[in-house]
Amino acid sequence: MHLNEIEEACREFVLSFMAQDSAHDISHIQRVVKQAKCLAIKEDADIKIVSTAAWLHDLVNYAKDDPNRAQASFHSASEAEPLLKELGFAAPEVSAIQHAIVTHSFSAQVTPRTLEAKIVQDADRLDALGAIGVARCMMVGGRLNRSLYELIDPFCQEREPNDLLYTIDHFYKKLLNLESTFQTLSGRQEAQRRSQFMRSFLDQLALEIRD
Repeated sequence: MHLNEIEEACREFVLSFMAQDSAHDISHIQRVVKQAKCLAIKEDADIKIVSTAAWLHDLVNYAKDDPNRAQASFHSASEAEPLLKELGFAAPEVSAIQHAIVTHSFSAQVTPRTLEAKIVQDADRLDALGAIGVARCMMVGGRLNRSLYELIDPFCQEREPNDLLYTIDHFYKKLLNLESTFQTLSGRQEAQRRSQFMRSFLDQLALEIRD
């Protein structure tokens, strides 16, 4: 089956199956797919495996504060299997796609073993950085009713970040630490650019708070 046909089938399945929230919706999926395909070309990976895994990586998504969150990528991989077989993927390809789906997740803490899995993980993490990363962080913080920042020490200079209470703390708890976790050279280069934008955003925010 041609890649375009596979992608259209995956898109339709995602729209019919996936429970979407403000930070994990079809636009997030499409951005991850686009970035994953770009990385696959740069890294000379199997673009069919990469694209399919990227389309299906968030079929099951639990809220940030859900105790089942670390299992979401495993459940997504399981739910993807019938569709993958229907699309004609051979057993080794199904396994490769499922591995990429499982290992994309930060919460799952599973190390990717293949280039394709590394690319899907990088593509998903890139969507947590840069301008879109700032926007998604704010949406999630608002939905969970977290305060924007701690009044005394907004930027965690003399305290441990607590992103259960403060949205800005999530930058210091996780987002600004992602840059060092990227698996591919192309992913790391883009992560550096996007992380620098986030640091500039925080610098500007600091100026506005102090004024």
